Order: sequence, then structure tokens, then C-alpha cells
Amino acid sequence: MTAVELPEGLRDNPYLDRWAGFEMSGRVRVATGKVELGQGVLTAVLQMAADELDVSPERIDLQSGDTDTTPDEGLTAGSQSIEYGGKALRMACAEIRLLFLEQAAALLGCAVDMLSVNDGVILYRGEATAHSYWTLVPAIDLAVAATGRAPVKPRDRRRLIGRSVRRVDLAGKVFGQPVFIHDLTLDGMRHARILRQPRPGTTIASIDEARIRRLAKGGAVEIVRHGNFVAVIGDDETTVERVAGSAGELVTWGNLEPVAEFQQEARWLLQRPTLEKKIGAAGSAVAAPGRRRVEATYSRAYIAHASMAPSCGLAHYRDGHLTVWSHSQGVFMLRNVIARLLKLDPAMVTVRHVQGPGCYGHNGADDAAADAAVVAFLMPGTPIRVRWRRDEEFAFEPVSPAMVSTMRAVLDEHGRPVDWTAEIWSGTHSRRPGKAGTLLAAEAFPDPPPPISAERMMEAAMGGVTRNATPLYDIPAKRVDLHLIPETPVRTSSLRGLGSVSNIFAIECFIDELAGQAGADPVAYRLSLLSDVRARRVIERAAAMSGWNADAEAGAGLGRGIAFCRYKNTAAYAAVVAEVEVAEEVRLTRVWCAVDGGLIVNPDGALNQLEGGIVQATSWALKEQVRFGGLGISSRDWQSYPILRFDEVPEVFVELVEPDTDNPPLGVGEAAGAPTVAAIGNAVSHALGTRIRDLPLTRERVMALLLADEA
Repeated sequence: MTAVELPEGLRDNPYLDRWAGFEMSGRVRVATGKVELGQGVLTAVLQMAADELDVSPERIDLQSGDTDTTPDEGLTAGSQSIEYGGKALRMACAEIRLLFLEQAAALLGCAVDMLSVNDGVILYRGEATAHSYWTLVPAIDLAVAATGRAPVKPRDRRRLIGRSVRRVDLAGKVFGQPVFIHDLTLDGMRHARILRQPRPGTTIASIDEARIRRLAKGGAVEIVRHGNFVAVIGDDETTVERVAGSAGELVTWGNLEPVAEFQQEARWLLQRPTLEKKIGAAGSAVAAPGRRRVEATYSRAYIAHASMAPSCGLAHYRDGHLTVWSHSQGVFMLRNVIARLLKLDPAMVTVRHVQGPGCYGHNGADDAAADAAVVAFLMPGTPIRVRWRRDEEFAFEPVSPAMVSTMRAVLDEHGRPVDWTAEIWSGTHSRRPGKAGTLLAAEAFPDPPPPISAERMMEAAMGGVTRNATPLYDIPAKRVDLHLIPETPVRTSSLRGLGSVSNIFAIECFIDELAGQAGADPVAYRLSLLSDVRARRVIERAAAMSGWNADAEAGAGLGRGIAFCRYKNTAAYAAVVAEVEVAEEVRLTRVWCAVDGGLIVNPDGALNQLEGGIVQATSWALKEQVRFGGLGISSRDWQSYPILRFDEVPEVFVELVEPDTDNPPLGVGEAAGAPTVAAIGNAVSHALGTRIRDLPLTRERVMALLLADEA
């Protein structure tokens, strides 16, 4: 057998025993560094491992996101869990299976290809032998590096991959079992709340600790302080919550820099100092005589994660070892940054993932875990639980940055672009602790970390701000001019899709505008610019699903729009058609989506992700904008930060294009969001007969446009 190149996950975690083992008779231990965020990844992991090992999923004991027991696969992010993590897991399990077959063949005196496995039992020509994984395991050393010499199973030999099987994480959630980190309790656990710095760099001028304690009204609370980090701790969570909620008035902060309301608008970024980055080369078409030049500017506001529940973290520091429980997307990264913060050896810190309310990006999970870790470190032997308040979650989590994008094109005689420039202004989309960001707790320490260098900030932004900034269309010359704003009024970081959402909104709306100027149907115009067969196929399929009518009249209050994206230009292809009704506000009525994600491990799980992405993107497009004022974010509840309501959810139709294939898996988790936002923008333009280029497409913006037209 010929060895193949190992994927990154196996190169970083080469030893096979890190991925699987057979320590208990009749059971299989399978480990993954990827974690469950509501995307169904653990179900897919079971399917892949069970298929490659030829065991029943019921035999598998799955370990996930534990720095002591699982491989370090970085972040669960970027739609990479199946595309990359799954590839590594399958190759590891395939090689483990081969090692057992080779051992059995040596004992039986036969060729390996005469043997097979059925639920862990070794078969010879289809008949059971006396050997199984568990009888052979004493003779096999799994603490060896993977070689890549064992191929994963092709389509005709897969039993579970490609099938919709029951999600392993849903039953507990549906029936109220204690599966979330908010349900986790530890013996002797105490509760803590943080009296948060209003802004980075603020310092405590005065604090009335005696009056804070009196707020307990008969209950007992303690106050722990380290620099500008202040925590209220007690045995009764209700008392701690009440005290912390009122104690803010008893802390006076210095170095306060207020935030103005106008800074919430994306176009304010155009006035800010920037770091510059150019991608792509200039094209000769710019200088050609007779070429028409067109441009348009689009924007998107700051967006919150708006997780269903606030962030939570638990920690216990005992006998020099710190254990942290968190719903972080990157337990190894969190371990390392907490170890640095507390000046501990990383080997003396364990971080274990416990499912949380979902975030699809960098919300407050890491900060809440660090809060608990700091308090636990300062109170050795006492388990500490920190749960953020709703207003705290909205006010202090990192939000997705506002973006402004100017699209410029030079057109040929047929109205098709031959030269394209995307000029983008944005804060960073990547300020995760340990990369280009810090923990809130670290900012409050007496020795806060130094400012992030411009070089590190720019490196972190690439692939964030510029994700999908280069159109996939066949345009001879394409470039991106990035203006990265290193200092924004509030913390910004990763949210589902990162810069892809704003970039695809700008690209696909601009493409629609170019089609209109050329007098072409938006679907036909896109196809005229695309040679990628898979891209063309999803566009054609989405149009067919929706019954696309190229002759539909614009400006009648009813509209349809289409948009296309290949996420990151490397992952899944998705095309979306949106249907809207526009009166005083926009209502999305139906959505059709076609996706080519290559091999789909669990079709039902993929559909869950795509449908959920469409609904979330609808909320972004029509509702969501973080508001500023005073000392930072002022939209701190569901009234000031509205999201899509259940009665506003459209009918959603999703079709997977050839999901049972020998093509490799492509990440689908973030594939539908960006084209949904853009399709809604195009549908609203079709309904109104004019275009709104700024997100969200709120009632106020619609009414302003209609009133301007009447005037």
C-alpha cells in the first residue's frame, strides 16, 4: 500500500493511541479534538470512526475536547471539522484497523486481504475467528506514528458515512438532562461574579468593599481583588448575583473614555487610521480605451453573537493543578493562554469542553472560563463557577466588526467585468486569546499584556477580513485593497463566516447591479462569468428549485434575488434564492438553497447546519446591529438588540447536490450564511426597484428610501 500525505491533524498528533484505543473489553475509545457546538459534529465523528474500524457506534466511548485525553486539533471553526478533522480521524482509524488485520493474518498464516472485521471481530473469508480487537490488543502497540498507508473506505464499502443517523447530542437537550455547562456542579462549588472594567485600560479609583458586603443582606459574600480584577464570591448564587448587579455603583473607575453613538456606523471607519495590505496584481484592462468604469459602496454594522444563554465557566485549583471546564471552541489554546496568565506550566492546566449555548465564533466563553480560573487560582481548593449576566454578555463579548466595501469594475463591451477591485475597511475578525487578542481578565491584571503589534494584527486579519473578498468569477484581473482598522471602539473578533458575509453581500449585490446595467438576467449573467462546473451547477439548481422567472417585473413590492458563494473559495459551494415582501418593512417568505459539499457524512446534520445558517443570516440581514453609547455597547438586551422571531422564520428548502460521492468532504457549516444575506439584498432591490446598500435592511432604511423616492 502506498502512503499518502498526512493531513495537518495527524501531522500534529501522529500517535495512533491519541485517536483510539481498546482498553476496555468490548468497548472502543475514540478521541477527537473537535467539539460539539450544536453542529452535530460528534455524531459525524461516531459515524466516521465506526465505519473505518468496522464497529457498531454503540461500542464507541467518545472523548471530545479534553487537553489531557484528546488530540490537539486547534479550533472547532472555519467549517473544518469534517473537511480536515474528519479526514485525520478516518485515516487514523483505517491504519489502526490495518494493524489489527496484519497481526491476525500473522497468527492465522493467511493474507491480509482474506480477512475482514465485523463489529470488532476478525473474520476469515466471512467466518468468525477466535480473534477480535480486544483479544489482539496486547500484541499491538498503538503508540506509533501514523504513516498514511491505509486507505479510507471507498463509497461502496461505507455503511454509515453518507447516512442520516440520529444525533447523539439531541436527546439530552430535548428532555432536559444536565448536558450544558450551566448544569455542571462540583462538590463544594462557590459562585462568582466579576465587577467588570467598563473599558480596557480603566483603573479602579475607589471601591467601597464594606458597602458591597452589606448588599448581601444577611448572606455572606467575599471580595477577591487582583489589580483591577474584582470578583464577588459566595455560596448562594442568587445572593452573589444580586450583590454583583448592584455593586457597580460602589466602584469608581478612572481613565474612562466614552464611546459616541455615531461610532456604531460602519462608514465611521473610513475616517480611522489603517494598516494597508494589497492582494492581487493590477490588470491591463484598466488602461484600455472605451472601457466603462463603475463602482458602488456597501456596508454592514457591528453584529453580536446573541447566544441563547450567557457564557459560563468553572475552575478548580487543587494541589498545584488547575482544571477548567468551558464551552470554548479551542480548549488547547485556552489552556495555554490561562497558563501564561497565571504563570503556570501548561502541563499543570487541564481544560475540558462542556457544551454551551452555541456561538459559532469567539464569544465570551473563553473569558468566562478565565474569570473562573483566576478566582479559583486565588482561592485554592475551592471550585468556582462564573456565569455571565445577559447584559454582561452583550456588553463585553467580542462582536463581529463593521465593514465597508467599495466594489470597482471595468466592463467590456458586453457589460462583463474584466478588471475588479474590492476596497475594504474593517476591524480585525481574529482577536482570539493566544493569537491576536487577550482575555478580559488579563486586561485587568496589574501587568496587562502589551498592545498587539501591527504586524501580528495584520496577519490575524488575513483570511478574516478578506475571506471571500476575491470573487470566484472568471475575471481576468482581480485585487483586494485592505484597510485594517487596528483600534475599534469595542472588542471585535470571529463570528460565523467572518468577513465572508460582508464581502459576499458586496460582491453579489454588485454583480446584480452589473447584470441590471447590462440588461441581463441575474442568473444568466452569473453563469456567463463562471467556468467552474460545480459553481454553475448549484446556481442552476437553486434557480430551478425556486422556479426562477427571468422576466419577473421589478418594483412591485414582491421580489426575488439570487446569490452565490464558495465559502473561503475552497469549501462548499452554495447558491441561494430569496423571496421577499416589502411594504414598510422587509419580510422574507421563502428561501431555496442548493449546496455542493462533496461527501456529506450525515445528510440530516448538514441540512440542520444549512437551514440554521439561513435563519441566522436572515436575522443579520434584516434586524441585527450593535448599538454604542456611554462606555461601550449600549444594546444589552433583546429589546435593544432584536433578532428574528419564530413567527418571522421563512419557509426554507435545501437540497444537497450529489452528497454520496467519492469527492472529499467540503465544509458546509458556514456555506449558506453569506449568500443568504446577499440574496435578501438582491430580492429587496428587485421588490423596490432601487437598492439599499447598507445592512441591516431595517424598516427605517426601507421607509427612508421610499420617502426619498416620493420626494
